[in-house]
Amino acid sequence: LLSALPLLDTTYLISTYILAVFLLITQFLKLQRVRRQFPPGPVPLPILGTLIQLKFQLNRDLLMKVLIFRYSLLSKSLCDFSFLMLFDGMTTHPEDVSGRPVSPMFRAMAKGKGIMLATGHTWKQQRRFALKTLRNLGLGKRGLEHRVQEEAHYLVDFFASMKGKPVDPSFALFHSVSNVICAVVYGHRFSREDESFHELIKRLCKTSCVSLPQLYEVFPWLMSRIPGPHMKALEYYDVLSNFTRREIRMHRERGTPEEPEDFIDFYMDHIEKVNEPRSTYNEDNMVYSINDLFLGGSETSSTTLNWGLLYMVANPDIQEKVQKELDAVLGPSKLICYEDRRELPYTNAVVHEIQRFSNIISVGMPRMCVRNTTLLGFPLKKGTIILPNIASSLYDPEHWETPRQFNPGHFLDKDGNFVAQEAFLPFSMGHRVCLGEHLARTELFIFFASLLRAFTFRPPEGVTKINTEPRLGGTLQPHPYRVCAIPR
Repeated sequence: LLSALPLLDTTYLISTYILAVFLLITQFLKLQRVRRQFPPGPVPLPILGTLIQLKFQLNRDLLMKVLIFRYSLLSKSLCDFSFLMLFDGMTTHPEDVSGRPVSPMFRAMAKGKGIMLATGHTWKQQRRFALKTLRNLGLGKRGLEHRVQEEAHYLVDFFASMKGKPVDPSFALFHSVSNVICAVVYGHRFSREDESFHELIKRLCKTSCVSLPQLYEVFPWLMSRIPGPHMKALEYYDVLSNFTRREIRMHRERGTPEEPEDFIDFYMDHIEKVNEPRSTYNEDNMVYSINDLFLGGSETSSTTLNWGLLYMVANPDIQEKVQKELDAVLGPSKLICYEDRRELPYTNAVVHEIQRFSNIISVGMPRMCVRNTTLLGFPLKKGTIILPNIASSLYDPEHWETPRQFNPGHFLDKDGNFVAQEAFLPFSMGHRVCLGEHLARTELFIFFASLLRAFTFRPPEGVTKINTEPRLGGTLQPHPYRVCAIPR
């Protein structure tokens, strides 16, 4: 009997090996059958999916080829696509692709509540209420533009106080931009001396540089117990939630005013008045909706402006052209308005090119098919996860003359007039389009024009090489840099 054990072990190992190979081949053939339903793309492999094609990392150029992730236990499949496919998918059947996959990481952050990370009935109610309330608070009107102008003034004062000394602009930009949305949701701005707000911004600036690891999506139970960047992201999100809960508590203590003055007032008033069996209006959804508005109204615009200053340092000739136009049209003292963009075509083109070339949201938040649908004739089943690859439109060589170069001419005609481009989709499209698109456009133009009218931005003495390569994270961030704001 003992002498037969080695033979049994060998037979067992061979059988196990044959079974494993059989299962892998079966899974591979299954993947190929499923793949025929999707647009052309790289061949997914069992277990590894398309990680080999991605070289096991989130490479920006490789992500240009990603549209659809179809998740199963052992595979992920990617599909090549074009601007036309993105446009068709997001606009022809917008309701069909309006879902949000509640992944383990998203669930850990917002518990399926709020706006950005919610789906279904919760998302519809929260988004509808947010849109209506933001309009009541001046979104798209001159009242909110006044707050942008006020913060632009504070930002100019900050750079003036540096007296041309080298400074990292990222914190100051985030502080000024976030104060605009703070006035809307919290009802007031925060000074640079406010320690709690200062600490919040520091943590959120770090969060934007954190890539959310795929391992958390595959092994959430394990990864939630292991330290790493994913835990830092969750920690920083909790800090924002606690900050928001503190502001809500302060509103309760002061009592609800006769006329609501900010988002919290409107929401608390709505909770008291609503009487719906399926209502999702409660404090948790209020907190996570405010978090979404705060992050959406802070990080993207401040990061874009951060890239804008870096591009001006790297392209002094473009910076000079902007300044000449600003001087000729506005002069040194006129209050800059969003409407001025019509008289400042070159400045407007530069702002748009900053958004296009920086491409900070290379791949948009994942969406999910809520019902069976089609994408340019390809059938997509309910539950298919779609990644709106914004980069494919912003770098599409069929729509941009020099897609890999910073070129404001992309938005100008032969006579120097500003020209809108259909492939310019930094705010995404469809039912999940950015809530604060108009506010973001207003902020980018007024902040950028105000800074370049007041200062010339140059690299610190001795710096000869400008690094314009991005860092992969929650958004595509520039590497830390310092700049000198020389008063004009």
